[in-house]
Amino acid sequence: MAKNDVRPVIKLRSTAGTGYTYVTRKNRRNDPDRMVVRKYDPMVRRHVEFREER
Repeated sequence: MAKNDVRPVIKLRSTAGTGYTYVTRKNRRNDPDRMVVRKYDPMVRRHVEFREER
Protein backbone atom coordinates (compact mmCIF):
# COMPACT_ATOMS: atom_id res chain seq x y z
CA MET A 1 0.00 0.00 0.00
CA ALA A 2 2.63 2.54 1.01
CA LYS A 3 4.68 1.79 -2.12
CA ASN A 4 2.23 3.57 -4.42
CA ASP A 5 1.68 6.40 -1.98
CA VAL A 6 5.22 7.83 -1.75
CA ARG A 7 6.60 6.97 -5.22
CA PRO A 8 3.82 7.10 -7.82
CA VAL A 9 4.37 6.17 -11.47
CA ILE A 10 4.25 9.28 -13.67
CA LYS A 11 4.35 9.97 -17.41
CA LEU A 12 6.75 12.54 -18.83
CA ARG A 13 5.45 13.94 -22.15
CA SER A 14 7.62 15.79 -24.66
CA THR A 15 7.05 19.53 -25.12
CA ALA A 16 8.15 19.24 -28.77
CA GLY A 17 4.64 18.08 -29.67
CA THR A 18 5.67 14.63 -30.89
CA GLY A 19 3.67 12.73 -28.27
CA TYR A 20 6.75 10.80 -27.13
CA THR A 21 6.63 9.80 -23.44
CA TYR A 22 8.88 8.39 -20.74
CA VAL A 23 7.49 6.52 -17.73
CA THR A 24 9.24 6.91 -14.38
CA ARG A 25 8.66 7.16 -10.64
CA LYS A 26 9.09 10.21 -8.46
CA ASN A 27 9.36 10.85 -4.75
CA ARG A 28 6.36 12.96 -3.75
CA ARG A 29 8.03 14.18 -0.56
CA ASN A 30 11.05 15.64 -2.37
CA ASP A 31 9.20 16.83 -5.53
CA PRO A 32 5.61 17.78 -4.70
CA ASP A 33 5.31 19.95 -7.85
CA ARG A 34 5.15 18.68 -11.41
CA MET A 35 8.50 17.53 -12.72
CA VAL A 36 10.26 19.10 -15.72
CA VAL A 37 13.24 17.13 -17.05
CA ARG A 38 15.44 17.60 -20.12
CA LYS A 39 15.61 14.29 -21.96
CA TYR A 40 16.22 12.96 -25.47
CA ASP A 41 13.28 12.87 -27.91
CA PRO A 42 14.12 10.45 -30.75
CA MET A 43 11.33 11.82 -32.96
CA VAL A 44 13.04 15.22 -33.30
CA ARG A 45 16.55 13.82 -32.57
CA ARG A 46 17.46 16.25 -29.82
CA HIS A 47 17.06 16.98 -26.13
CA VAL A 48 13.86 18.79 -25.15
CA GLU A 49 11.92 19.42 -21.94
CA PHE A 50 9.59 16.69 -20.76
CA ARG A 51 6.79 17.72 -18.38
CA GLU A 52 4.92 15.55 -15.94
CA GLU A 53 1.44 14.54 -17.03
CA ARG A 54 -1.19 13.24 -14.62
